[in-house]
Parts: sequence; structure tokens; C-alpha cells
Amino acid sequence: MSVCWLLLLLAVFSGTVSAQSRNDRDPCELQGAVFIEEVESFADYRVFRENVEGFADLLVFREQARTFADRPGLWYFTDNRAMADFTIAFTETQGFADFSVFFTDFKSIAGCRP
Repeated sequence: MSVCWLLLLLAVFSGTVSAQSRNDRDPCELQGAVFIEEVESFADYRVFRENVEGFADLLVFREQARTFADRPGLWYFTDNRAMADFTIAFTETQGFADFSVFFTDFKSIAGCRP
């Protein structure tokens, strides 16, 4: 009987551990290589793409080389998931996103909003 309870508890707690395994880094610290996931549940972060710079949580500059994506807001997009530092999935609904981004053409303003 106690073995059944132990197995039940193990099953319950293993489900909560896997649900909490999502990457919980602060978006203001995100830098480096990024892979875009097609399926939201596979991504580390769900991201909403803002059309207005002033409403975004993070301003992102797309780097042309991985070595230059060395501070927050500088992202290099890779096609190889194994080479990515983190993964994202774009969502159409802002309420489902972990944070919002605006893609800027100016490297000097990349990073978090004050």
C-alpha cells in the first residue's frame, strides 16, 4: 500500500519539476545566439513582437556574427538549435508572452527599457 502512495507522489512531483524547468533568466540579460522554435512549448521564452518601440520590454539588435552578440539585447539568429544559447517562439497574443521585443536598427540603444 505504501509503495502505491510513493509511486503516486513521485508521479505528481515529477510533473511539477518538469513544468518548472522553463528557462527563468531575466529578459534583460539575454544575449547571444537565438533559435526560433515553431512550437511554443519547445521554446525557453514566448516573445511578443511590438510594432512600437516605446511599448517593448527589450530592444533587440540583430547581429550578423555570433561573436558580436556579447551584451544584452544583441542577438544572433541561428538555424542550428544546438548552437543556440536560448530559444524563443513568437506569439501573436501579448498576454501569452513572457516579454515583448522591438527590433531596432540601432545597436547603441539595444537592451532593456529603463
